[in-house]
Amino acid sequence: MAGIIALVGGDEFRRYCGDMDREIIAATGKESPRMVVLPTATANSGPVKAAHDGVTHFNALGGSAHPLMILDREQADSQEMVDRLSGADIIYFTGGNPNYLLETLRGSILLTSVTDAVSRGAILAGSSAGAMVMGSQMRRPRGEEWVTGLGIAEGICVFPHHERSKPEEVADQLEDRLAGGLTILGIDGQTACLGGPGGWRVAGYGKVTTYRRDGWRVYQPGETIESA
Repeated sequence: MAGIIALVGGDEFRRYCGDMDREIIAATGKESPRMVVLPTATANSGPVKAAHDGVTHFNALGGSAHPLMILDREQADSQEMVDRLSGADIIYFTGGNPNYLLETLRGSILLTSVTDAVSRGAILAGSSAGAMVMGSQMRRPRGEEWVTGLGIAEGICVFPHHERSKPEEVADQLEDRLAGGLTILGIDGQTACLGGPGGWRVAGYGKVTTYRRDGWRVYQPGETIESA
């Protein structure tokens, strides 16, 4: 894909997200990029607030942000609603329910429009659930099951809110998954991986832990994670 992908570890639009989100804005090369905030993953848990928080946050940083209230599959397949993405420089999926988001997006007109926009140079950002669905694989909450993700970030699986985890314990649980060449990105809250499968740069407040078949490693803000 031509555009940048931003995988955020959760706790979006909060106090320590400013530097990270300024980097996302700067990556567009525009002074006041047009941004669309999609609270789809929060359809059953406060989408209006999620969208409002995102719009308020990014407008305060100099963006021109607007909500797009696509909350179910019918709306995700509505060409009229999806057309409101036209011209967006940044497309941002908030956190929420990853299972719901994955099933709402998979095979939808919305997903096609999003991937087309990224191929033309738009930035695609997702936080927590929004980041989880982008990988080739997704581990459902509480580790109940692994499922196929949307594959936007190929060869990647995202573990958000990773500041709550111990890398040694996580690595022990992943041996079979990593044997196939999958890279797992454990991303702390208010922290992002910016880039794409060819390489990622850490931005934000916390750190990113990579899990690969040759072991795990911690990266700090500003460091680059090379492709496997």
